[in-house]
Amino acid sequence: MSHQERPSDEELWSSITAGDELAFGALFDRYSRVVYNHAFRLCGAWSTAEDVTQATFLVAWRRRGEARLVEGSALPWLLVVATNAVRSEWRSARRWLALLRRLPTERHADGDFADEVAGRLDDERQMTELLAVVRRLSPAEREAVALCLWSGVSYSDAAAVWGISEVAVRSRVSRARSRLVGLMPEEIREGTW
Repeated sequence: MSHQERPSDEELWSSITAGDELAFGALFDRYSRVVYNHAFRLCGAWSTAEDVTQATFLVAWRRRGEARLVEGSALPWLLVVATNAVRSEWRSARRWLALLRRLPTERHADGDFADEVAGRLDDERQMTELLAVVRRLSPAEREAVALCLWSGVSYSDAAAVWGISEVAVRSRVSRARSRLVGLMPEEIREGTW
């Protein structure tokens, strides 16, 4: 791996497969924010998105020999791993959320975080409302929305990761868009939250 230029994902992954922790750190630095945003869009909670991001990169390290780069990029594979981690999180969330809701919130004595907390709560409320609409789509359409529309993965990359044709991906996205227009409340469609 060259330290002078930014290495490609293929170069990083080759080093990662050989056990290079520094290369893995570089890959994490490159994609952790994108994976985090993708996870937030799927689950609607910042803290869960942090957990999913950690789980995604833990799986990536453990399964580094099994990863499928798409046109030289590790991002589509990482986003699919994150999507699967969100699914796992939702399967176990019912019992854990009940426990977490009973825990007292932390108090910070060194500053007023009211604006930050209000902003996070508003973000989570908006995402919860949007997710309620998106959950009415079929699983294939939800995955297409999350991967292609929200996270910007190209149709061809999504097709390669899912093992389907690009036409099938485009069809899923098109159906999802059409259904969402009819399902979304007017304030969501117009972005007037």
